[in-house]
Amino acid sequence: MLKPLLKHPPPFHLQKLHFVLGPIHFLVFSSKSNLYSTNDKSSSHLVAKICEILTDLQWQKNPQLSRLSPDLRPHHVSRIIDTHKSTDLVLQFFYWVSKRPFYKHDMSCFISMLNRLIRDRNFAPADHVRILMIKACRREEELKRVVEFLNELNGNAGFCFTLYSFNTLLLQLSKFGLVGLAQNVYTQMLNSGIRPSLLTLNTMIYMFCNKGKVNEAELVFSKIFQYEMFPDVFTYSSLILGHCRNRNLSKAFEVFDRMLKEGCDPNSVTYTNLINGLCNAGRIDEGFDMLEEMIEKGIRPTVFTYTVPISSLCESGRVNEAIELVGSMRKRGCNPNVQTYTALISGLARVGKLEVAIGLYHKMVKNGLVPNIVTYNALINELCVSGRVGDALRIFYWMEGHGTLPNTKTYNEIIKGMCLIGDMEKAMVLFNRMNKDGPYPTVITFNTLIGGYLKKGNLNSATRLLDMMKESKCKPDEWTYSELISGFCKGGKLDSASTLFSEMVERGLCPNQVNYTAMIDGYCKAEKIDVALSLLERMEKNGCCPNTETYNAIIHGLSKDNRLSEAERLCSKIAEQGLLPNVITYSSLIDGLCRNGGTNLAFKIFHEMEERNCFPNKYTYSSLIFGLCQEGKADDAEKLLEAMKSKGLAPDQVTFTSLIDGFVMLGRLGHAFLLLQQMINIGCEPNYRTYGVLLKGLQKESQLLTEKVVVQNEAVYSCSSYGQVTNLELMCNLLSRLSEYGCEPTAHTYKTLIRGLCKESRSYEAEQLVEIMNGKELCPDKEIYYSLVFAHCRNLEVDSALNIFKLMANSGMAPQLSIYAALICALCKTCRTEEAQNLFECMLEKQWNGNDVVWTVLIDGLLKEGMSNLCLKFLHIMESKNCSLNLQTYVTMARELSKVDKSTETGHLDEQPHHLIIERKIILSIIFRTSWCSFHVANA
Repeated sequence: MLKPLLKHPPPFHLQKLHFVLGPIHFLVFSSKSNLYSTNDKSSSHLVAKICEILTDLQWQKNPQLSRLSPDLRPHHVSRIIDTHKSTDLVLQFFYWVSKRPFYKHDMSCFISMLNRLIRDRNFAPADHVRILMIKACRREEELKRVVEFLNELNGNAGFCFTLYSFNTLLLQLSKFGLVGLAQNVYTQMLNSGIRPSLLTLNTMIYMFCNKGKVNEAELVFSKIFQYEMFPDVFTYSSLILGHCRNRNLSKAFEVFDRMLKEGCDPNSVTYTNLINGLCNAGRIDEGFDMLEEMIEKGIRPTVFTYTVPISSLCESGRVNEAIELVGSMRKRGCNPNVQTYTALISGLARVGKLEVAIGLYHKMVKNGLVPNIVTYNALINELCVSGRVGDALRIFYWMEGHGTLPNTKTYNEIIKGMCLIGDMEKAMVLFNRMNKDGPYPTVITFNTLIGGYLKKGNLNSATRLLDMMKESKCKPDEWTYSELISGFCKGGKLDSASTLFSEMVERGLCPNQVNYTAMIDGYCKAEKIDVALSLLERMEKNGCCPNTETYNAIIHGLSKDNRLSEAERLCSKIAEQGLLPNVITYSSLIDGLCRNGGTNLAFKIFHEMEERNCFPNKYTYSSLIFGLCQEGKADDAEKLLEAMKSKGLAPDQVTFTSLIDGFVMLGRLGHAFLLLQQMINIGCEPNYRTYGVLLKGLQKESQLLTEKVVVQNEAVYSCSSYGQVTNLELMCNLLSRLSEYGCEPTAHTYKTLIRGLCKESRSYEAEQLVEIMNGKELCPDKEIYYSLVFAHCRNLEVDSALNIFKLMANSGMAPQLSIYAALICALCKTCRTEEAQNLFECMLEKQWNGNDVVWTVLIDGLLKEGMSNLCLKFLHIMESKNCSLNLQTYVTMARELSKVDKSTETGHLDEQPHHLIIERKIILSIIFRTSWCSFHVANA
């Protein structure tokens, strides 16, 4: 008996290993079988009943068979084939049942039928079943497994491949682009002594040419003449395709000319290949000339002839011409297909006509065309790029609901959109779905998520994704490390960045200019200039040439540290190496001088850069304005602001805030408010620091008035009167002054102030501003509520935080994971553990990614606060609710728990109940043991 192929889903323990070993592929045909159904009594009864019916000469007309056939599954058919006495009858039944609606043969059926026919030496019908088996393959994995099986079968009991079965197999391999396997089959065919047909050779030529392997195709082409055959239009068109794939258009036209000389008339495919080749090479107008030549010769273009020219026009921004071409195509009776619409939709969206693209999508659906995955991906991508992630997500779920399964590109586009708007929780939910149901995440998926976390400043989660990436089949690349190193440097975590830098080298990835520059910039910002300089030396030693940006980072650091002579020497070195100092180089020097009282020298450099045609930018002017203001020359700074505007440079928050601060320091508060008015009028929104400078001015003004009253009344006032009320009064005074100067406070004004106060944990004043805001019928948004919850939680004002949380829920605002983490930690800290657990369980009912929950709530929340027992308790709750977790998450949890254990052992060991310490050590042991076993399985 021939060995069967795997046809059942993997057992549960192998599904778990998916996380360690990556996706495990099993050969499964359309009909899913149940592993245990063959042992079921009802199943055996059905098989026996069908076998009994087949003994009747008129079995096909038997009403009982018609009644029972809807219950038939592939494993039933396989058993009937194996157990019935008559081979001829089971073969008839095999064909009959395959034509029944909603039924498809499983691989077990083909295996059983082939086994039986070969055993009875019925080779002709066996060859037909073999051909049906090959044609039944719907996926690459299925076909590969079938090839392996048929190779083992070949020659068994004298059953060999025929020309027809060889050709069928080659055609199917061509369909999936499996050139290597096709070469093996072709060689096997020649070795078996079977003379190939023109179809055989054409299939091989097309396969090679489709992959651009023209040399291999020409070797097969020579066989045509060797076997005394003649090439046809398909042969020549394939060779033209191959040369076009390689962008060798001169060779493609040589084949075209040869074809004409041989008297072989080109068809629409021949012209389509040439037109596509010209368009792909950017020679669109020549492609149109070929299209006209084709029409003049009476060859009717197909929809495929138009598709690439339309796509090329769209890609080059010539969308109107593409639309005209579609009109021309319609006039010739050639209706656009899905690919045509997809090209137009993508092109329109790319040139900013997204609404027209969406309209075209609806028209396409209305015309009865079913969008394909490329159409959806084009729409989703453009919607995400334009910030309409909600619309993109709706399309994503709609396509799923209508039978189009998203591919990796679809998921990557949606995840990228989520990361762009900072919604990492939803991005991780989609990532979880990929891990669970496929398609499996790629390097792009991981890199996108890592970039999203780094953008939010969540370095811990970015690192955990790197760990998950390492254990998966997706290995980190240069981009992964570049982003992480840059992110850690920006976050001031230079030790971690340095570790990643070393790890990158250990993995055989070469650090480039970007990596070195990020590290150097990080050290400079951390005021470790000497370390940065030594890294610059190492960079040069390793043959990686610094660029202007690298030098700029060091020059900025040296200037800031008042090491101006060294910065100037480095400027000279830039010139020596043939690099030109740019505006950032000069601005770095100017900024350093202005911060260290050298504004006069800064102006000399400013004039020098203008003489060298290196035009100052807004940062250059901002540095000079800051320097002048620090020296009490606010009027001169304001003149510089006007000069800046006259050169078309828009001042930003930093520029205006420096200038406003300059006038506040001079006691000219009125003029400072006039500058604020000017700032708002040009569309530059003040930030919290801007308002802070004005509050400082108002406080100074209030103190001066108080001192006057004290002097006049000869009274003594206590400083204790300046508490929260005074701060709130100052805030109200600021809002009042804003109105006086025509800067009526908006929702954005309140949000800026509230968020700033919350960051300083001044929750009382922030709450008061929300009340004032509500009184003015200005609705607080999600960001304001988030800020308030975090501030209240930091101050352990749990009831206030919970009230806002409920208010958010009632308003339909879905809280993010970090909100839950803050509330749960605050509840636990205030010994309200039961409420924390209820909230945690309520949170788990939402569709969160299990790993993200552990990272955010348990590790970065409870464990960070030293609450390891509660952390383990909540982990147990998650496991009891079947929340899927990655192995690396357990390893991370174990590592973090062990850190807490060490601190407990050295500090408060006697305060911990003995049984909890033992329990924790056991859990740690289990987690570590699990990871160790999985490691060995993965590396076996």
